[in-house]
Amino acid sequence: MIEMHSYGWAILAVAAFLIGFSKTGFPGTGILAIPLAAMVIPAKLSTGLILPILIVGDIFAVAFYRRHAVWRHLVRLLPFAVVGVVLGYLAMGCVDDRQLGRIMGAIILVMLALNVLREWKGGSDLKIPAGWWFPALMGLLAGVTTMMANAAGPIMIIYLLAMRLPKNEFIGTGAWYFLIVNCFKVPFSFNLGLITPDSLLLNAQMVPFLIIGALAGVCLVRFVPEKAFTIIVQVLAAAAAVKLMF
Repeated sequence: MIEMHSYGWAILAVAAFLIGFSKTGFPGTGILAIPLAAMVIPAKLSTGLILPILIVGDIFAVAFYRRHAVWRHLVRLLPFAVVGVVLGYLAMGCVDDRQLGRIMGAIILVMLALNVLREWKGGSDLKIPAGWWFPALMGLLAGVTTMMANAAGPIMIIYLLAMRLPKNEFIGTGAWYFLIVNCFKVPFSFNLGLITPDSLLLNAQMVPFLIIGALAGVCLVRFVPEKAFTIIVQVLAAAAAVKLMF
């Protein structure tokens, strides 16, 4: 059974809201949900708890942008992502909650650092590596990090920016990627005991907050200064990640 105090429920509600918010307008906000969930329930269980909520958010994103995916980029990336998920699954079976908390914290800090580096280097002006190794490396890293910490977002942002996709194609390609990979992760999470009837019941209670977040993202994306908001969220995510590590 998953038991927690009222503040724990409030934190999970905020995490669900942020996931919905990130899927429909503010991509940088989603990463904060990962350490928030791991702060109120054991680290391993938190990865399984967040996964169905991410899938619901992915369905929202695909519903809006389903026709804009550039499938040639997905075809290059997905085979390596699948291998990465399997490697992450094998690694998950070898660590306990305390170790995984530290690993999750470290992954999130590295992903945040990559995002800062991307922005510092010019964002959409990133040079496109021509070799086959680039989608292989990005897919493998994204697969491992999404299985172990649900934190592959910054890697995908770097990859899709390097492809120089227009806005709608950028969102649509990412939406389909995460929906496919997150659904692929479900049997592995079941096998590890991370998705259970109790966790699914808790997911059902989190979905309304995700829907509110998704609607808020659609409504506010035109009015809220995204850069300042994203910086605040990333600072909070870094602080939460550090707390997971110590």
